[in-house]
Amino acid sequence: MSELAEGEQAPDFEAEITDGSTIRLSQILSEGEGVILYFYPRDNTSGCTVQACDFRDSFGRFRDSGWRVIGVSTDSAESHRKFTDKNSLPFDLIVDENSSLHEAYGTWREKSMYGKTYMGTLRSTFVIDSDGTLRWVRYKVRPKGHVDELLSDLGVT
Repeated sequence: MSELAEGEQAPDFEAEITDGSTIRLSQILSEGEGVILYFYPRDNTSGCTVQACDFRDSFGRFRDSGWRVIGVSTDSAESHRKFTDKNSLPFDLIVDENSSLHEAYGTWREKSMYGKTYMGTLRSTFVIDSDGTLRWVRYKVRPKGHVDELLSDLGVT
């Protein structure tokens, strides 16, 4: 799987979010918003909770600067609802149970643990300008700290 790079056009997508409705990247962008799209492995795991709560805690700063935060995992809508409620997440989570969006963004990778290989999510974040250009691309981010790096790199105060 090839990785996306800054300056490229972000792959458009249409996807289901937690409440069962559908969002389309091109529609969000046409409304003048930029998108921060972050991929994470699993709802309600320690690292993913830290990452989601970091986005939650900085949500107002992103929103006030014209960015819409959206999380993506292969979890079900029900899992997303519980995760959102438990952590008071103010942003949408995409249901990508078939991993098609992960594949489009190069985040569905072969991983290994204890000698076994499996397919899973490579924790990654993409910043998409309102014209659809990838402005910031990071694969294999750490759950803690990358939101601060992102805020700094985007000049969000």
